[in-house]
Amino acid sequence: MSVPAPDPYPQGGSRLHRADARLKLLLTLGFILTAGLLPDGAWSALILLLSLALSAALLSRAGLARLLRRSLLALPFLLAALPVLFTLPGEPLAQIPLFGRQAVISQAGLERFLTIALKSWLSLLAALIFSAVTPFPQTLAAMRSLRAPRLLVALIGLMWRYLFVMVDSAERLLRARESRSAASPRPGLRSGGRLTWRARVTGGMAGSLLLRSIERSERVYAAMLARGYDGEVRSLTAAPFQPVVWGALIAGLAFYAGLVLLAWLLAG
Repeated sequence: MSVPAPDPYPQGGSRLHRADARLKLLLTLGFILTAGLLPDGAWSALILLLSLALSAALLSRAGLARLLRRSLLALPFLLAALPVLFTLPGEPLAQIPLFGRQAVISQAGLERFLTIALKSWLSLLAALIFSAVTPFPQTLAAMRSLRAPRLLVALIGLMWRYLFVMVDSAERLLRARESRSAASPRPGLRSGGRLTWRARVTGGMAGSLLLRSIERSERVYAAMLARGYDGEVRSLTAAPFQPVVWGALIAGLAFYAGLVLLAWLLAG
């Protein structure tokens, strides 16, 4: 029997870990929504959100360096925002040769690109902090308690749990390939064929992994149905919000709303 992958964010003892999962979920969603609603060039508000995120990361005791490294996953997606550097009209800042033509970088385009980059990074950092201080079962329970769509909660839960099944199948394929691969005693000599041969082998492994995953998912789902699964995981009824939780939630949402309003007033 395969052993599930360890939780990258084990249960900790910080105050953020002990806080109500529903409160953390709502405040995290409010943080992301606030970052998305800020106007271009609202650097003061963005720096304030950054300070808030870094403070939460330190309070979580999940490792600030690790969280920052994981947040760099947002960088490749910024390639989709690169066209705004050249397409947004404004005062020209620089010219670079691009496909035989001179592409002009405008001040407004650079401002919007940097704003999008900072917003994306802050949103991902907030989500990582939330996942670091909230075990996944508590996240699902919080979503169910907040009346999230039943089908959405079920899909998220099954997707998360089935990821470990796919990882286990992939590790088995890799071990099987390694056990059947000859290793040369000569140092520096790699086993296997050319790049096309390696690509063909990798493609075959990917196809085999897909078929195995589909077959195994059908067996897992049949076993769940045999045990009475009807699309929802049963759990104890969540306790009502305590007054301190209501206070923290109202204060946090009011802070977010005031920050967005003030940023737009200053931008106008």
